[in-house]
Amino acid sequence: MNLILVDKPHRRLNPLTGEWVLVSPHRTKRPWQGKVEKTETKKRPTFDPGCYLCPGNDRAGGVKNPKYESTFVFRNDFSALLPDVEISSEIESDLFQTENIAGECRVICFSPRHDLTLAEMDISSIRTVIDVWEEQYNDLGTKYKWVQLFENRGEIMGSSNPHPHGQVWASTSLPNEAMKEDMNQRTYYEKNDKVLLLDYLEKEMDNKERVVLENEDWAVVVPFWAVWPFETMLLPKKHFKSLAELSDKEKKSLAQILKEHLVKYDNLFLTSFPYTMGWHGAPTNGENNDHWQLHAHFYPPLLRSATVKKFMVGYEMLAEAQRDITAEQAANSLRELSEIHYSLKI
Repeated sequence: MNLILVDKPHRRLNPLTGEWVLVSPHRTKRPWQGKVEKTETKKRPTFDPGCYLCPGNDRAGGVKNPKYESTFVFRNDFSALLPDVEISSEIESDLFQTENIAGECRVICFSPRHDLTLAEMDISSIRTVIDVWEEQYNDLGTKYKWVQLFENRGEIMGSSNPHPHGQVWASTSLPNEAMKEDMNQRTYYEKNDKVLLLDYLEKEMDNKERVVLENEDWAVVVPFWAVWPFETMLLPKKHFKSLAELSDKEKKSLAQILKEHLVKYDNLFLTSFPYTMGWHGAPTNGENNDHWQLHAHFYPPLLRSATVKKFMVGYEMLAEAQRDITAEQAANSLRELSEIHYSLKI
C-alpha cells in the first residue's frame, strides 16, 4: 500500500456521500486520559417482568404486548413521525422554508428472549428477522418514499432498552443521507453505465485488504472512507436494489454472514459490541432506481477497548470527520477474530 495511507495524514473521499474524512494514522500511539465508558457485566434474564418489550408485559404507552414467540412488530407508542399529516410546504424566503412530513415508526422485537442480541441468536432466528425487515420494507414502501430499517445497540448508542430490538421509520420525504447516496449513485451510473457499489466491491474483492468476511452472496468490508474506527459495510455481490429482491438462498447466506460478523464485533473487545446499523435500499418512490445497490452500514463507536469511545466533536463537528486507525488496520483486526462467540469459550 502507498506509504502515505500507512503513516501520513491524508484525506479519503466517500463516493456515496461526496464527503471527505481526515485519516491520521500517526496518532494511534497517543495516550488516553479521557472518558472511560462502563461495560455491561450482568447477565440479563431470559424474561424481565419490568421490560416493556418482553412478551405479555405492559408497554410504556399502556398497551399490553401479546405473548409473542418470534419476531414481533408494533407501532412505536412515541413515534417521531405521524401518518395523518397533510403534505404541504411553505417558503417564506430562501432562508426560511418548511415542509410537512408524514410517516410511521415501528418497533421490531427481534426475539421474545430478553437476554439475547442478534450476535447471540441462532441463524434461523436471524433469518426470521430478515424476513420481517423485507415485509416492513414492502408494506411501508407502498405508502412512503423512504423506509429506514435500523438498530441502535447498547446504552452508549442511546438504546433505551436492552431487549433485542430495532426500528423502522418510513417517511414521505427522502432524508439527508438517502438524498446524498441517491444523488451520487445516480451520477456515477449516468456517467459509467455501472452501479457504484458493485464496481467498488469488485475492486475490494480483488485486493482483499479491507474485506472482513465473505460468502458466496455477500461481503463485509471496512470501507476505504470509513469514519468510525471499526465501521463496516455489508454488501451483496450481485445487483439488488432492495431487500425485496433477495431470493431464499440469499436470505439464508445473509443470516449466516450477519451472525459471523456480529460475533466478530463482540469478540473484538470481549463485550456486547455497541453500534448503530441500518439498511439503505432504493427509495420506494415508483422510479426504477437502477443506480441503487442494497447495502447495510454498521457504525460502532468503540475506539481502543470496551471502555474507550470515539467522540465526534471539535474538528469533526466544525470541519470534517477524522480517524486515527486506518480502514486497513481495522479490517485486519476484525478479520483475524474467531467466529465463535467469546461467551461460549468461558
